[in-house]
Amino acid sequence: MPTVKSNMHGKICMVTGANSGIGKATALALAQMGATVVMVCRDRARGEQARSEISTKSKNTAVDLLLADLSSQESIRHLVEDFQHHYTHLHVLINNAGVAFPGRRETVDGVEMTLAVNYLAPFLLTHLLLDVLTASAPARIVNVSSNSHEAGYIKLENLQSKNPYGSMKVYGQAKLAVVLFTYELARRLEGTGVTVNCLHPGFVATHFGQKDVGPAFRLLVKVLGSFGTSPDKGAKTSIYLASSPKVEGVTGQYFVKSIPKRSAAISYDESLQRHLWEQSAQLVNV
Repeated sequence: MPTVKSNMHGKICMVTGANSGIGKATALALAQMGATVVMVCRDRARGEQARSEISTKSKNTAVDLLLADLSSQESIRHLVEDFQHHYTHLHVLINNAGVAFPGRRETVDGVEMTLAVNYLAPFLLTHLLLDVLTASAPARIVNVSSNSHEAGYIKLENLQSKNPYGSMKVYGQAKLAVVLFTYELARRLEGTGVTVNCLHPGFVATHFGQKDVGPAFRLLVKVLGSFGTSPDKGAKTSIYLASSPKVEGVTGQYFVKSIPKRSAAISYDESLQRHLWEQSAQLVNV
C-alpha cells in the first residue's frame, strides 16, 4: 500500500469494479487519503462486504456503494442518475472494471460483451459524467488499460468480433480502444481543467475473468494469476494518477509503473481515434 497522504480530503472519487482486486485496493488507498469514495459494483452483497472492510480499514465513513451492471447501457445511465441524486461534484473517475470471456457472448444491448464492459462502459460512463467532472475541475479521469493493447487491432467494420472470435484478440482490441479513447478525449478536453490518462497495471493476481466462465478457463486464469503481482501493487499507478500532485495537469498519456511510456504505435493514429469515437457514440446513443 502506498504511503498514506491526506491530500484527497474534500475530493469525491468514483471507482468501478471496486469490490475486489485492483479496484478494491484503489478504493481503499483513496479512502485512507481522506477522499469520499464511491464504489461501483455489480453485486450488492460483495459490494457491501468490500465497502464495510474499506471503511473499517481506512477509518473513513465516507465510503459509498452504488450498483450497476456495466454490460447494460440502461444500468450505466441509472448509475449516473443515482450518483447525481447524491453528489454535485466528482473530482476523480477511475474506469477500472474489466472482464474477459473464452467465447463470444452479447449484452442485453446486443453488443459483444468484452468490448461492452472493457471499453464501451467507460466511454458511456465518462460521457455522462463529463458535465459534473468539468464543473468540479481540476478533475481527473483514469482509464485502466493493459499491455494487451499492444497485440490489439481495431477493425471498424468488425468491431463486435462476429467472425472470427478469439478471446485474447478481442480483449486486446478492447484495451487498445481504451487507449485510443483516452487520447481522443484528452484532445477534446483541452482547456477544461479535466485530465485523462490511461495505464497498464502490470500482470496482477486477481479474480479477473473467473466469473461466468467454464472450469477450464477459470483454472487457466488462476494458474496464470499465480505468477502475478498483488492487487495492492497493481493499483499503485491508478492511485498515483488519481492523487499525485506530480501529474496535476498531465493529460493524454499512457503510464506503466507510474511512469509515462509509449503505447502501441497504432494508438496514436488520430484518424482511427476519431472514427472509433464516432462509431462508439452510435453504439451507446450519445
